[in-house]
Amino acid sequence: MKDEKIALCPCNGMSPYGLIARAASSDMVEESSDKISICITATSADKESFRNLIKKYPIIAVNGCEHGCVDQILKSKGVQIAQSMNVMGPLQENKMEPGSVARLGDSGEKCVVEIKKKIENLLEE
Repeated sequence: MKDEKIALCPCNGMSPYGLIARAASSDMVEESSDKISICITATSADKESFRNLIKKYPIIAVNGCEHGCVDQILKSKGVQIAQSMNVMGPLQENKMEPGSVARLGDSGEKCVVEIKKKIENLLEE
């Protein structure tokens, strides 16, 4: 996936892991001109501007948990996902706690750094 624009589509669920997915994706988009973000809520609501956007670039689905809602919503819209990840898995494996549903504390910020590394690894594949 190198050398082309990539879309990150994070979880928008009300869990600490969803917040980590959104924060990591948002940081990566802000830090790089070759990444854009996809709003899964607007996609789910079938907003016209997102109908075209979700088919324009390869998408990494950044799910907050094992339920894979981002994957399911994109697939229901006919989107072939380039890569998919579950934020909860690597954080639990590393015994990292995200904290609050709505606020990133010190532990949440450490989780964001870890997930950004995981997303970068997917981009390298």
